Amino acid sequence: MKYLNPANLAIIACPGGETFANEVIKHLAHKYRHSRKQMVEELCKHYNLTEDQADLQIDLINKIVTRGSGSQSGNGVNNGPFKVPVKFTMFPNGELKSEIEESIRGKDVYIFQDVENHYPVKFSGGVVYNLSINDHLMTIYVTVDAVRQAGAERITLVIPNYPYARQHKAKGREGLTASRIGKIFESLGVNQIITLDIHSRDIMNAFDKVRLENLHASYQIIQTLTKMDGILNDDFVVVSPDTGAVDRNKFYASSLKKPLALLYKERDYSKLARDATQSNISQIRLLGSVEEKTVFMADDLLGTGGTLIKGMRLLKENGARRIICAISLPLFSGNAIAHFDEAYNEGLFYRMIGTNAVYQEEVINREWYVNVNISRLFAHVISRLHQNQSVSSLLDNAGIINRLLSQTMASESQNELPFQASEEQ
Repeated sequence: MKYLNPANLAIIACPGGETFANEVIKHLAHKYRHSRKQMVEELCKHYNLTEDQADLQIDLINKIVTRGSGSQSGNGVNNGPFKVPVKFTMFPNGELKSEIEESIRGKDVYIFQDVENHYPVKFSGGVVYNLSINDHLMTIYVTVDAVRQAGAERITLVIPNYPYARQHKAKGREGLTASRIGKIFESLGVNQIITLDIHSRDIMNAFDKVRLENLHASYQIIQTLTKMDGILNDDFVVVSPDTGAVDRNKFYASSLKKPLALLYKERDYSKLARDATQSNISQIRLLGSVEEKTVFMADDLLGTGGTLIKGMRLLKENGARRIICAISLPLFSGNAIAHFDEAYNEGLFYRMIGTNAVYQEEVINREWYVNVNISRLFAHVISRLHQNQSVSSLLDNAGIINRLLSQTMASESQNELPFQASEEQ
């Protein structure tokens, strides 16, 4: 009999990460309510208790475990639930301050932030600002410091888009900023970081003590693919958009049992692309065949989109019939959305799958964009980490993807209802 006790779990949402945090909290609340219901049923069955009596026993256990710390509601779930009220202030000179408004002493605290949220966010007094990535980073710093000063037992950052991840290797007289960001987090007292499809695994080597959990959106993306008409039965090829994405696309090709091709690109790093009309690619070649095939390409993040659009055009010139892209972290920097509107109207691609790990408003209404919600995956990981349980099955999701594809094939052959997502993902 196992009860997932949420009594010491606390979630703090920085201004940019509040929407995603609220989505994760919904799944966490559902998970813990389900766990509590199971515990009540077990207590009633084994000890001949009424439901009210079993509820009282669970509340007593929670109070003993938490030693009376923090605010607690009658159903064993923190106020919100889990969410800790925080006052965020931006002063006229741009300085930021975080004030924790209830006790978190001895708690397991998860701080959410979306550093690529460039939509207006609210601060105390109803003041609204559009924040840069550096503003969001400073919000993380002051919040982590406030949480540490308030006596949290463990601090975990939930940052789906790891900041400065593209600055992970030096090609000349430049800094390894991705590593430096990690060192700053570590020096502030962060114990764990949860992120999504990190740009380079080299970043994981930047830490001495911090544990980095790198999640993958591949299950949710493949599940979305299986719902598109005729995809799995189509003449289908997976194409890696560049050499850096080969491992990711090799995983998709292996899971889908489809061939793998490659777009080989040579870049001029002296050029900086500020929108999709610009690109630092000096040469691009296709290695493999895409003629009369549906092409699927996956990448970790999308900035201005110029490189991807250039690749789409080459694939179309080589006879690709339909192009589908999947992006774990769709930033859509600058005028990227408008440029993809033009590319779609031109017939360069069919669909783009993106996740809600980066907050978006404008693009989710586009016909060509498919928004995938990955908040349940984060909720499961947080629940397991809070209970000091293994998360390996959530990090390496090949097994559950294979089950998804097997059941989807069986359902299609028998004209059954589509596969429903498992509780794990």
